[in-house]
Amino acid sequence: MFDLPPLVYELDAFEPYISAQTMNLHYNKHHKAYIDNLNKLISGTEFENMDLPEIIVATYGDERYVTVFNNAGQTYNHNIFWKSLSPKGGKPKGLLAERINKDFGSYENFKKQFKEAALSQFGSGWAWLAEKDGKLYVLKTSNGDNPITKGYLPIVGLDVWEHAYYLDYQNRRADFVDAFLEHLINLE
Repeated sequence: MFDLPPLVYELDAFEPYISAQTMNLHYNKHHKAYIDNLNKLISGTEFENMDLPEIIVATYGDERYVTVFNNAGQTYNHNIFWKSLSPKGGKPKGLLAERINKDFGSYENFKKQFKEAALSQFGSGWAWLAEKDGKLYVLKTSNGDNPITKGYLPIVGLDVWEHAYYLDYQNRRADFVDAFLEHLINLE
């Protein structure tokens, strides 16, 4: 069974870019609901003792388990999202900076591709920095899907569902993405 993972920062740590109110609703309501739903759905099933990636892979594309997949995916995606945020976010350092420069040409090129993925995701979904075969990629996924269903390892995930930004940005997803890339992204 799964628990809401503890945050390593306070709910107001990202103000003025993400309000404490948004963080509270996102973390304590949305993320918790995915975990609670998943725990109910897998109780007493073959999935009960699996970890999240195993559940996601086992249920991906199987119409019998769409609800299990969506709740497992959203639980996993949010676990990554909280780790993708830092009150001291911004440009990468060290090995990750070298890898971004190598695979994207520059941090600016990475940001451009990431923003394009986040903004071109129609409706609810995610933008990702992911790795496959030693190379970094920018991806986007819809709803509860994530890079592991395509053989990638997610490194950074940005939630572009409206619950992630609507209280602070209304329909201005681009402003939310810019704030994330300029001030909040955890690339350490």
